Amino acid sequence: MSRQKKDPLRELTDAERRELVQFSRSSAAPAAEVVRAKILLAVAAGDDYQDAARAVGRRSGDAVSHLVARFNAEGLEALKPRHGGGRSPTYGPQERARIAAEAARAPTPEGDGTATWSLSTLQRTLRAAADGLPKVSTYTIRRVLRESGASYQRTRTWCPTGKALRRRKVGPVQVADPDSDAKKI
Repeated sequence: MSRQKKDPLRELTDAERRELVQFSRSSAAPAAEVVRAKILLAVAAGDDYQDAARAVGRRSGDAVSHLVARFNAEGLEALKPRHGGGRSPTYGPQERARIAAEAARAPTPEGDGTATWSLSTLQRTLRAAADGLPKVSTYTIRRVLRESGASYQRTRTWCPTGKALRRRKVGPVQVADPDSDAKKI
């Protein structure tokens, strides 16, 4: 006879039982969620933690005990895996929002030195700003912009063709290409 459980499984509601049965039979749900649903159903049926673990191919009843305690606290959310470890993100939601906001802003040729953003000009601007990110990389900027739905566009047809502001020693100078009309055709 096993000792008394520290945190026994609470009584399942009908809705929870239906969801657990549905998850345990699913072939489309992630495998970790299916296994966890099967474990919880086995414990609810009266199996020992060790027997429930062995029924799904696990060895330890300790993990079942942790799952039961988590299910008692969180409900069906306990089926979903948490963050699996690894390095924590360097830039949180505020920094990511700052990167996205900077990219959404139209660059000023006088201040930013460009009429269109590139990853390196965004990096330079973010690093130089007072509230900026001094160690941000172009890879991080690209990843944040992709996650926010932005994409790099190869064509720049919205830029005025044949006219460009160039930085010179005397300051910004507008340069016109005399052959720009021929290039538009």
